[in-house]
Amino acid sequence: MTAVAGSFLVEMRGIVKSFGPVSALRSVDFSVGHAEVVGLVGDNGAGKSTLMKILTGVYRPDAGEIWFEGRRVHFHSPLDSRRAGIEMVYQDLGLAENLDTVANLFLGREVCRSLGPWRVLDETAMEQRAREHLSALRVELPSLRVPVERLSGGQRQAVAIARATAFAAKLVIMDEPTASLAVAEARKVLELIRRLKEQKVAVVLISHRLQDVLEVADRIVVLNRGRVAGVLEGSTTRMEDVVALIVGGAP
Repeated sequence: MTAVAGSFLVEMRGIVKSFGPVSALRSVDFSVGHAEVVGLVGDNGAGKSTLMKILTGVYRPDAGEIWFEGRRVHFHSPLDSRRAGIEMVYQDLGLAENLDTVANLFLGREVCRSLGPWRVLDETAMEQRAREHLSALRVELPSLRVPVERLSGGQRQAVAIARATAFAAKLVIMDEPTASLAVAEARKVLELIRRLKEQKVAVVLISHRLQDVLEVADRIVVLNRGRVAGVLEGSTTRMEDVVALIVGGAP
């Protein structure tokens, strides 16, 4: 891999993806800066999920390049992107509902200790690390040891985000994180996104709730029929500007 100078954590250049006769992405350029929050919006079928599935190694692009931390990369699987420091929180969260918060945070990455000839789970160490991580994110839960199915929707979302960032993630992609939440719980998720930015973690926020995107995004990328319809500054953009690009595309 050849290094290149640049200010972005992620650069996707000229990404093309088709499924049979259907063109899902048409020469899309997409970038995320270090510790930047980028809103990714568009109507259903605009290409948002396809673009992020390429970034996370679920799909391979038909054409185009992906650069991560100044190096060209080829993600052949989600494991490749995760090893690079990219995590995705899907809309269904992917939590093991019957397990507690500690078990969910360390699922597949359990901490073990030696007990004679055996290796056993180090529950104490995992709970301590879970408490420290949740405290750093200022996530408050009634208990770390109740099944997550007994938590509220906002609390489960917080657990999913905490799991995604528990192992040195550099970029977290969130798919509709506030879609099914009440206003108060949605606000807590937006605060959590701000805290990730403070901790130098970049975020891609995919959402149809445009007010949430406008509230936290540094930039907003609008996709329309597989193309980039526009890139807007979060601090100066009005709702109607975003809607116009979603509906009409680039002028």
